[in-house]
Amino acid sequence: MSVGILFLIFAIGMAAAIPISAVLGILAVLPNAVNPSFPANAQLIIRSMLGGVDSFPILAVPMFILSGIIMARGGVSKKLFNVFSYFIGNKTAGMPIAVIVTCLFYGAISGSGPATTAAVGSMTIPILVSLGYDKVFVTALVAVAGGLGVIIPPSIPFILYGMTSGASVGKLFLAGVLPGLLIGGCLMAYAYYYCRTKGEDKEKLNEHYQAIRSQGFMKVFKDSFWALLTPVIILGSIYSGIASPTEAATISVFYSLIISLFIYKSLKFKEIIPVFKESIRTFTPIMFILAAAIAFARVLTFMQAPQQVAAAITSVFTTKFSILMVINVLLLFVGMVMDTSPAILILTPILVPIVQAVGVDPVHFGIIMVVNLAIGFVTPPVGINLFVGSSLTGIPVVEISKKAAPFIVAFIIALLVITFVPEISLLLTR
Repeated sequence: MSVGILFLIFAIGMAAAIPISAVLGILAVLPNAVNPSFPANAQLIIRSMLGGVDSFPILAVPMFILSGIIMARGGVSKKLFNVFSYFIGNKTAGMPIAVIVTCLFYGAISGSGPATTAAVGSMTIPILVSLGYDKVFVTALVAVAGGLGVIIPPSIPFILYGMTSGASVGKLFLAGVLPGLLIGGCLMAYAYYYCRTKGEDKEKLNEHYQAIRSQGFMKVFKDSFWALLTPVIILGSIYSGIASPTEAATISVFYSLIISLFIYKSLKFKEIIPVFKESIRTFTPIMFILAAAIAFARVLTFMQAPQQVAAAITSVFTTKFSILMVINVLLLFVGMVMDTSPAILILTPILVPIVQAVGVDPVHFGIIMVVNLAIGFVTPPVGINLFVGSSLTGIPVVEISKKAAPFIVAFIIALLVITFVPEISLLLTR
């Protein structure tokens, strides 16, 4: 059985809306079922699945998911939004920009795009709509800015990429800071242009701004201090060498519990069990996908898929520029039809040797890959952030995606800069 047939079956399974974990599991056992001499038999597949998820770095994933859910239940996003609104709420596009900055900070807590969209959107969308902003525009803004959750460290996709490629997760976290800020800046530029051309209800904005300012800086800052300190504790423990990313994820769980239960008192003890149940429901499907994707990646290695794909690409495209462009197009397409986790686990072993051959640092390529797949959060047909935004507002996904298009263009412009100016990603790692 050829690699092409496997990917054709994969495409058919995706089009038929079969759960991706089931599709990957079937593809993992299919070559041996067709040809019993193929080395990846059922026993090896099962060992690969169990061994793949029995990993210390992967433990960081459920911990960051749990931490993000606790923070969402604890209303941390509102406290972050208020402090940013205090400073820029009366400026042109100040409130939309405050939403983007909140997504940047909340991404440094949750490590997840959909979680960032849900937590920030559920709180900010009603506020901005009440201030006169177009509901579809605000929903699109939050959906796209939520993608920053997987680029600003800590990031669940960075953990998976590091596990698959062998790149340092700590370096990937550092490398994601400046690209995340660049993308945030591009999104802010379009938000400013939109508000400048479409206009804003200055009377409502000023009234809301004065209500926040009347509280006084110290009260607003004191109320948001512990929320602002969250990314400092998580990232500081990693970069100071006190904790590994997995240990930092566990620290974030305890920290989020302490501030939500005892400082903000926005979470009750009786809500802890439901929070744990929600985190289990969120992570369990991811675990099945991870196990199946790891087994499928092992089968592709046996079939020498990385070498075949590398030969196909390098036979047509010979320069570093052309190879990176075609890989970007490929990843953008993959992000449209596949979830981030299986995409990283399947494609990383195939693409990393290709880019290394033309002199691309694996850490830099990790940023390129995750940024591409983050764009997939807001591009149909998968576009999970679009569905999250739709569930929050009731607006059809198609309408949100139309308003999101200019934001996506800004995202792609940032992607091209990140791709061809590697120092943006690698500066802090050096």
